[in-house]
Amino acid sequence: MITMKKTVFPILLATIWISISEFIRNEFIVKSYWTGHYEKLGLVFPSEPINGAVWGIWSLCFAISIFIIAKKFSLLQTAILSWFVGFVLMWIVIWNMSVLPTRLLLFAVPLSILEAFLASFIIKKLTGSKE
Repeated sequence: MITMKKTVFPILLATIWISISEFIRNEFIVKSYWTGHYEKLGLVFPSEPINGAVWGIWSLCFAISIFIIAKKFSLLQTAILSWFVGFVLMWIVIWNMSVLPTRLLLFAVPLSILEAFLASFIIKKLTGSKE
């Protein structure tokens, strides 16, 4: 039961937060940036249900990563390191592939920092980690 409370539940709750945050940001705030950029490239922005499922898997993996990082670092360190690993590295890759609409970073950077911080906070609080 302690494993559920100190491991599974924090990861699950962080995954839910990350998924909601990603959905709101990408579906309501920056979708026009994505679709417009993809149109200019002669591509269709991928928004099939399978893409949503893959983002759900990404959210779970991100939450697991935060959980592991949180065991060794403070809340602020966990949030910063998690944000760098989860977002900055992804943006470098998609920029390198020419599919990153860089204007969306005006919204994505602060919102992703908030996402990583709150996911880190959820995990730290629910696992009882000390600063």
